[in-house]
Amino acid sequence: MLDLRRLTLICEFARRGSIAATATALGYSPSAVSQQLVALEREAGTALLDRTARSAELTDAGRRLVAHAERILAMVEEAESDLSAQAGTPAGRVVLTAFPTAAVAFAPALARTLRRHTELSLRLGQSRSGRGMREVQAGEVDIALIDDWYGRARDSDSTRVFPLLHDPLVLVVPRKHRLADPDIPLDLAELRDEPWMATPDGEPSRLAVDRLFVDVGGTKPTPWEFEGLGTILSLVAKGIGIAAVPSLALAAGVRGIAVRSFPGDPVGRDVHAVARTSSVHRPSVSVTLRAIHVAARYIAADLEQLRLAER
Repeated sequence: MLDLRRLTLICEFARRGSIAATATALGYSPSAVSQQLVALEREAGTALLDRTARSAELTDAGRRLVAHAERILAMVEEAESDLSAQAGTPAGRVVLTAFPTAAVAFAPALARTLRRHTELSLRLGQSRSGRGMREVQAGEVDIALIDDWYGRARDSDSTRVFPLLHDPLVLVVPRKHRLADPDIPLDLAELRDEPWMATPDGEPSRLAVDRLFVDVGGTKPTPWEFEGLGTILSLVAKGIGIAAVPSLALAAGVRGIAVRSFPGDPVGRDVHAVARTSSVHRPSVSVTLRAIHVAARYIAADLEQLRLAER
């Protein structure tokens, strides 16, 4: 009989690529992981890993078992969700991860909505852009809030994608800046000469700013690069420079800035919730997804008002 915990472990090994990385991800020692994989090989009656002095990789049989294990574990989760759905009461812990600006924006509404479910607990963590989908697929979290800059997020056999809101880039300037006046039209070509601040090269929001200016010759070299949109907003408020940020970053409530909408159809991102198909009917996950959708509607309405007024 194959042990479900060991099947989970070999799936994690397939994702991580090494015993050491698997041990770190699961909180075990490398020797414990190795021993459990040896035990799984005994249960399977065949070699699952090809080991050398410094590495290990899946054998053909190991890869076949991983494919079976992923289906088995998904069916187990689906069975648990079905039984939980019959019980009807949301209970247990839901683990949610979000990119930083979404975590800040959604946390208050989720806390208010979910606290009425006294048997439910929520753990909300932050992850870098691009990691949320993988964390859901790996079973590390139940739900992820992800940002999609290129319209690539799609349902798959194992995951469901729930659209929440569109989040365009907006211009933020110090409150005393001349462009804080909404009667002054924005000209992208003229904006190129302003003292810009941006996230480092390669960050999704930086690439979006570059796309924003592509029709006017591209951006000039940006002398000021900072990790974190919150840091950039605080520096704008102090009069250091100007920036283009996703409007969701404004949910942090930074004062001393003015917000302007870019002309036309500016570059933006879509925000989605992602969950495993096998878990979406579990009451705890289902009620959390509903709370996320309600929060998204309020956030979208609030941000629309912010984009129309100075701060």
